[in-house]
Amino acid sequence: MDKGLLIVLSGPSGVGKGTVCTALRKRKPELIYSISATTRRPRDGEVDGVNYFFKEKEQFLTMIQNNELLEWAEYVGNYYGTPIQFVEDTINAGDDIILEIDVQGALKVKETFPEAVYIFLVPPSIDELKNRIEGRGTETADIIKHRLSMAQEEIELLKHYDYAVVNDKIENACSKIESIIVAEHCKRFRFIENKTKEEV
Repeated sequence: MDKGLLIVLSGPSGVGKGTVCTALRKRKPELIYSISATTRRPRDGEVDGVNYFFKEKEQFLTMIQNNELLEWAEYVGNYYGTPIQFVEDTINAGDDIILEIDVQGALKVKETFPEAVYIFLVPPSIDELKNRIEGRGTETADIIKHRLSMAQEEIELLKHYDYAVVNDKIENACSKIESIIVAEHCKRFRFIENKTKEEV
């Protein structure tokens, strides 16, 4: 059985990672979405193992100590992280899994999972990114300015990624990502790796 891929999709805030990821999963329903672990309480309708792996704080801290997370962060008093076991079980079963994450999280993942496929979602322009963030109507002028400053810094980290996809139109971005996934499965080293396992 060929191993699946871990696809890491990231980019600056406001670039449309969540929208592209949702559209991509509709086009490729076989693509597994990476489920995060969190210490926050479940919201109405959320199911453990579907929306999140809900953990007590002590459980989460134990996972950190045991290196069971690809990456983790604390936000507003709650912990969030990506369990290694779920990712490894998925790719070992031959399924592709996508992890939608911010740039800093992606670089942490790369430290322990360099063989993943790293895709950076790029805005058509900084002006367009500004329009998208302002269009949300949820941030103040100072926050928007801060987000744009961070976005420019994050775009500088593009050099650490395998691919850059401009999110001009959602369908175009999805088509390019689908093409990347096909190409990655055809990489020479993956073919040789899988054939060697078959021989063993």
